[in-house]
Amino acid sequence: MPRTTTALAAAATLAVGGLLLAAVTSQAGAAGTGLKTLAEAKGIYFGTALTQSNLSNSTLTAVAGAQFDMVTPGNEMKWDTTEPSNGSYNFGPGDAIVSFAQSHDMRVRGHNLVWHSQLPGWVNGLPSNQVQAAMEAHITTEATHYKGKLYAWDVVNEPFNEDGSLRQDAFYNAMGSGYLADALRTAHAADPNAKLYLNDYNIEGQNAKSDGMYRLVSQLKSQGVPIDGVGLESHFIVGQVPSSMRANMQRFTALGLDVAITELDDRIQLPANSSTLAQQATDYATVVNNCLAVSRCVGVSQWGVGDADSWIPGTFPGQGAATMYDNNYQPKPAYNSTATALGGSTTTTTTTPPPPPNSTCAVTDSVNAWNTGLTESITITNTGTAPINGWSLAFTLAGGQTVTSAWNASITPASGQVAAKNVGYNGSVAPGASVSFGFQATHTGNTSAPGDFTLNGTRCA
Repeated sequence: MPRTTTALAAAATLAVGGLLLAAVTSQAGAAGTGLKTLAEAKGIYFGTALTQSNLSNSTLTAVAGAQFDMVTPGNEMKWDTTEPSNGSYNFGPGDAIVSFAQSHDMRVRGHNLVWHSQLPGWVNGLPSNQVQAAMEAHITTEATHYKGKLYAWDVVNEPFNEDGSLRQDAFYNAMGSGYLADALRTAHAADPNAKLYLNDYNIEGQNAKSDGMYRLVSQLKSQGVPIDGVGLESHFIVGQVPSSMRANMQRFTALGLDVAITELDDRIQLPANSSTLAQQATDYATVVNNCLAVSRCVGVSQWGVGDADSWIPGTFPGQGAATMYDNNYQPKPAYNSTATALGGSTTTTTTTPPPPPNSTCAVTDSVNAWNTGLTESITITNTGTAPINGWSLAFTLAGGQTVTSAWNASITPASGQVAAKNVGYNGSVAPGASVSFGFQATHTGNTSAPGDFTLNGTRCA
């Protein structure tokens, strides 16, 4: 899995539908029923990855708390952080992630105990006859420290080469393939209630690497080694989700194992556009639907909260925009497709009747609603013969609806009779031209479109 960074994505901010978003409240992207609630209703979790530095970003943490119910520490439980020198442990960063999760009623996936990467030099420098003792001591100490606090551990991370053979890292070179069983048994002894996983990338579809993982876990199960699941990292390129992903997941669960999507993102060649964002939305829905179709797929975790804290731009130059949230932590089309896949979304489109002969405006709106949240897009057309210089569209929200964020307009107040006013760049509307804006809102059951539109005091429909 990647080293999580906090670097901004290399691309300019892209917002829903390509529009620049302006937050009405500080809870950017956190409105409506969270993905966690929709996922829990389907019997799975929906998680994210956080680093300790993320915890100081109030916008990021607001989205994380509202949307996700599982947290994976990005770097804070890896060996180079937890035991940088032999026998000297540092659990402070990991404890901070656990504390955040507990305070937000989230569970934690421990990540990870054994990995060839982010491994301190002292481990690689050990004589081969000392590696097993060092590995067992590390696993025992860390798993004991977090005993009872974690849902699961990625016990061994990324053990395979692309051809399905095991990596010849410090652990394999010292102990052979038996190091995996030893690591799992040691973790189980230290924290017997935690779910124990092997985790890797490029094993989402059926291929040589996933075949290697399948052979290994089959052997471990037949030997009575304590293993509960396989993690599919799912770092995808847009449009390339494997068609065999669901069948691959099913063959692992047929062994009596759980499967989890552990590090989902879907990178785009920058700059992203409406077409690539639409394909990304399709990809996210495909992954979620695959999980929902496999009875022992226990959940999905995205790697990072939004594009601003994604590892992709720093690792794959020219690529990015890989998550459901943009650089301002506003939801992208992939968020809506994910909510829809989880069964929480309905879409309705309403077009106002033709305006009366003396009217100078027409309004079209579209509502996308789920459980207790919705987004709405509104288009105003100047049907008059004179240009409009500065506009204010008044309308009435349905009862129980409260605006939480808006784009291409400022909206006040947040409920009841409201007014949407132009921002600095879209106040002029020529005859026959249109201008669009939108907003996100919560609701208490009534997802009806607004009514009684008046533009600068003139009724539109």
